[in-house]
Amino acid sequence: MSAAPTILLVAPRGMLGRAWCELLDAKAIPYRTAARPEFDITDPQSIARFVTPDIGVVINCSAYTNVDGAETNEQEATRINGEGAGYLAAACKAADALLVHYSTDYVFNGKASEPYKIDAPHDPCNAYGRSKAAGETAIRESGCEHLILRTSWLYAPWGKNFVLTITKYAKERPTLKVVNDQRGRPTSTQHLSTASLRLIEEGARGTLHVTDGGQCTWYDFAKIIAHRANPACQVVPCTSAEYPLPAVRPFYSVLELGPTEAIIGPMPSWEHNLGRVLDGIA
Repeated sequence: MSAAPTILLVAPRGMLGRAWCELLDAKAIPYRTAARPEFDITDPQSIARFVTPDIGVVINCSAYTNVDGAETNEQEATRINGEGAGYLAAACKAADALLVHYSTDYVFNGKASEPYKIDAPHDPCNAYGRSKAAGETAIRESGCEHLILRTSWLYAPWGKNFVLTITKYAKERPTLKVVNDQRGRPTSTQHLSTASLRLIEEGARGTLHVTDGGQCTWYDFAKIIAHRANPACQVVPCTSAEYPLPAVRPFYSVLELGPTEAIIGPMPSWEHNLGRVLDGIA
């Protein structure tokens, strides 16, 4: 980054925030953090205490991420993912700072048959998607300098995610049923943070997509995870209808990567990134 602007990392203790901390520490890039309870993204006065005039880049890893919980708590999800993102954007505008914000494939309806382009219209199929779409809109309307990065199917060697859940269950159960009619792109948080930093360094702005390369179903994804954890565990495909959840999931949420790859090169495959994450699981 030219002139090494001061970085503020919001929510450093979450799954993505931890990946950012490890990356910045490894590269000896100085940064500050903003975390609860001292930092409250729903309180403009709290935000102003952290987004000071000397901050050059704000990386927002804060989010309400309980997709099913959002169905009965949409107001709270929107307060954090929508209104909170808008408050943070306003503070960045006032400080003349770049806001790097993470959004989701869930802002689309999942009815497509080819990868979603970055300018595809919002049409979320659940409350969580609506809350994240509201955040995107608030950031754009704020007029702040921004980089909105949509991603999908996040996983890491830590936190709460699909990879760790399947690893645990594969060790405990002889058979696992996993949905095979939802297709998307998994994303390692370690890859996401690294790709994000490269995009910042290249001066990327606007909206882009960052995921692992390739695409798969949850069943495809689970087969590899379970085999690493316990080769004797059998993974059986099922339909979404056989595994009902409160929130509707998109059947097809593959995000187009072309514009991102034109800036920083090809995304590593999900198989490659998954292997690295599985190697890092304690």
